[in-house]
Amino acid sequence: MNKDNCFQLGYVAKVHGLHGEVNVVLDVDYPEDYEDIKHVFVEQKSRLIPLFIEHFVLQHANKVLAKFEDYDTVEKVSELVGSALYLPLSELETLGDDQYYYHELIGFEVLDQNQEQIGEIKVIYDLETQDLLGVEHKGKEVLIPIQDGIVQKVDKAAKKVYCHLPEGLLDIYLED
Repeated sequence: MNKDNCFQLGYVAKVHGLHGEVNVVLDVDYPEDYEDIKHVFVEQKSRLIPLFIEHFVLQHANKVLAKFEDYDTVEKVSELVGSALYLPLSELETLGDDQYYYHELIGFEVLDQNQEQIGEIKVIYDLETQDLLGVEHKGKEVLIPIQDGIVQKVDKAAKKVYCHLPEGLLDIYLED
């Protein structure tokens, strides 16, 4: 399995107890949609390794108590702490025309409120405090917040994102 064909479901936060259980933090909008999964891929040494799940119990919000097959000791699961967990993109639900997953926006063109081209989306920064579009503009990276007032419309068919940029945002990045 290749990371380009996957999305990050979450990560292993810490060991739980003495029998190989771990606490997993999910990075998804609807954690309950993943309660019945049978396997995940864990990133180890830049490779994705399949792990089969004995149990995956939603505790509260985005926290899960998980147990993987063949991981029965604290020592063995300790190696997983901090590791990202992935699922294939095919496991994502199909969205409507007016909805999108962040990974779909890579390569889209960003236009401002005057229909002027800002640049191409190169990366999405999914941060705790705010999600950002990383857009290449005049040879520099410009970070555009993904917020309702700023991202006005996403046209998936045309591969365009229409934004109402805060005044002076681009100037900050173009200054030396």
